[in-house]
This record gives sequence, C-alpha cells and structure tokens, in this order.
Amino acid sequence: MVIGKCLAAEPRILILDEPTRGIDVAAKVEVHRMISELADKGVSILLISAELPEILALSDRVMLMREGRVKAILEGSEASHETIMSAALVADDTGART
Repeated sequence: MVIGKCLAAEPRILILDEPTRGIDVAAKVEVHRMISELADKGVSILLISAELPEILALSDRVMLMREGRVKAILEGSEASHETIMSAALVADDTGART
C-alpha cells in the first residue's frame, strides 16, 4: 500500500529499504515483479536489503557499504554471492578483518 502511494507521484527515483521484510512469499514475488517492471520503465531504484538473494535477483549494480563508507561496487555479472561476501570480509584500512 505504501509503495502504491509513492508510485502515484510517478517518481524517477525510488528508494526501497527492506521492501519485502515481514511479508509472505506470494507478496514478495509480487513486490519483486513490481520492482522489475519499474526498472524496465526507467525508474531508478535504490534497493536496500539484507537478503542477498533479493539483491542478486533485482540489482544491476551492487554497492557494499560499511560504517557509511563504500567498500565495493560490483557491476552486473561480477556481483555474485561469493564476490559480495568476499568484499564484505576484506580487511579495513587498519588491516583488521571486519
């Protein structure tokens, strides 16, 4: 319902923070379909999600951030479960693994 209200304004950019948290599987499929359709229509979507499969299924580019800093940007086919997890475990500026 909230997403529907936002779409009534015909946004060019849509920020979705955990859009499928707490919804059932059928509703999740519908939200994913809607996100894909919006992207196909040219809407830019910033998807924030803790669900790696959701990120991989819906993203053209993945940006990994930690403590407000960009740690990695992965384009298209280079974004995989392995590359995202590897980037998440890369040592920070002090040399400590985070």
